[in-house]
Parts: sequence; C-alpha cells; structure tokens
Amino acid sequence: MTEHLADGTRHHEDRLATEEPLEIRLAVGTLPARRIWVTMRTPGHDFELAAGFAMGESLCAPGSIRQVAYCTDADLAPEQEFNVVTITVAAGTDIAAAHRHEARSAGSSACGVCGKDSVAEVLDVVHGARWTGEVPSPAVARELPDRLREDQQLFGRTGGVHAAALASADGVIEVVREDVGRHNAVDKVIGTRVLAGRDTGAACLVVSGRAGFELVQKAVTAGIGSLVAVGAPTSLSVDLARQAGLTLYGFTSPGRCVQYA
Repeated sequence: MTEHLADGTRHHEDRLATEEPLEIRLAVGTLPARRIWVTMRTPGHDFELAAGFAMGESLCAPGSIRQVAYCTDADLAPEQEFNVVTITVAAGTDIAAAHRHEARSAGSSACGVCGKDSVAEVLDVVHGARWTGEVPSPAVARELPDRLREDQQLFGRTGGVHAAALASADGVIEVVREDVGRHNAVDKVIGTRVLAGRDTGAACLVVSGRAGFELVQKAVTAGIGSLVAVGAPTSLSVDLARQAGLTLYGFTSPGRCVQYA
C-alpha cells in the first residue's frame, strides 16, 4: 500500500521496492506543458526528483522554477494521477535544452549518460562555481557508507533500492533519499536544495553503488566537491572528476577507500 501526499512524498507500507513510471513535463509561463522525460522510479519525493533532474540536465535554471506539481489533466487515467509531474518556469525562460529531450523521452532506472555526449559538454554546462571548501578526508570518507546505511529505511525493508546523501566535510549526513534508480536518488537529494532555493553545492555526495559517469556528471553540475561511492568508478567518470576538480572515492568501506581524483 502506498499513501500519496500533496508535496510529492509517499509512505510505503509493503516490503517490495516499488517501481513506477514518472513523466516529467515542462511548462513555460501559461503555455501548455510538454513532456520532456519519462523515468522508472520509486514513488516518493517526486517533486525533488523532477527539480533535480531538470537542473542536472540544464533544462532550466534553478531560479526560474515557479512551481512543481502533479498534473491534473482530465485525460489522465486515475492510476496515473501521481505519475505525472509538471515543472512550471517563468515566462520567457530559455528551454532550448528541453526540446532535445522530447525526441528521447523514455528512460529507465538503469544508468545512462543522461544526455551528455562528452566530458567537455558536461564541463560547459556547470551551473555554479566549483566547490572551494573542505571535502571529506579519506578517514571520514570511509565512515560515510555506514552512516548512509543507517538512514536507508526503505532498503532495510525491501533490499531493492539505492540511496544517495549530501554530507558535510566532517561527515555529517544532511539529507538522504532512496530510489530504485541510483541516478534518481541523486536527483532527489539535489532537488531538495533546488526546491528550497538554496545553492546546490555541497562538500560531498555519497552513493550506495558504483560511481558511474552520470553520477559524477550530476555532482559536477551541482557544484559538489566530492563523491564517495561504495562501488567502483568507470574510466570516463574518473576522467570527468579529474578535469572538473571533483574529489572521487571508490570501493569505500570502513577498512579502505581508493581516491581516484
């Protein structure tokens, strides 16, 4: 059983990891909304997911978002009421990047490059300045996966979801989100900052899986200083981290970590 809440949050009562489609639409001012992406996700914190995705893909600047809400189209089937989210941005907002998504608007909870064709393209769309503050030391990084695990309530019940967190340089976990898609979990934690009107930069992004290119991309675009992953990085993710100045830890556990960048 899943309870739907007005802020895009849901409470899960079963022991299976839920996976449902989420269609994200974008509306400029009072113009009709247009579909820009469909992804398979675990319902919950849907507004954060939509906002984080839009920012990470440069579909709109964070400050241009005026509203994120469930769609109430009369032609939607009742069971789809909470599976369509519309982001409304200010009139006159440039959404040229969003148009490129319309032709490939079906995603999955698996990993991809999220629309970026190269390391150079990612570096060209970084929204803010690079992180200049402290980042976790190797000793602190080794503690972060266990601290993240303490807050993985949905994983504890189902064993079927990934998690992401933002953390301070001294290892304090600030926010945790879970999702069947690892990139969705990252979008959700970054989306918390977007919806709060805060800078998306943070000392550290912690992820429960590997450090694929798309996760490093999202961290770099948000202005995050480091990424701590339980699993391995890929060669392309290491290349991007090095060029972007992102501190990258992989194979992280209490006993060890490997610093790649």
